[in-house]
Amino acid sequence: MCQPGPHGARTQDGPRRSAAAGGKAEDMPGKAEKIIAGLGGIDNIVEIEGCITRLRTEVEDPGLIDEAALKAAGAHGVVRMGSAIQVVIGTDADPIAAEIEDMM
Repeated sequence: MCQPGPHGARTQDGPRRSAAAGGKAEDMPGKAEKIIAGLGGIDNIVEIEGCITRLRTEVEDPGLIDEAALKAAGAHGVVRMGSAIQVVIGTDADPIAAEIEDMM
């Protein structure tokens, strides 16, 4: 059964997918795993929440953050403030945060 997706796109039931990036569907769990790696691994993430277009995170060791890996995973930017890291990823922030929380 199809359901309406972002921007009126239709998606099949199953893993969460997004059509926000130029109409391309992307596997949310796969994108979440790449972001986890860019944040230094699941054990480095103390807290994460989606906030409109950003993932707001607190990490154990900010030195483990790999900005190039985060950008390769689809981040538009990374803002560092000590152990508080914001990953700008667009409108997929909330579902990706939910995927990461499920993995923690």
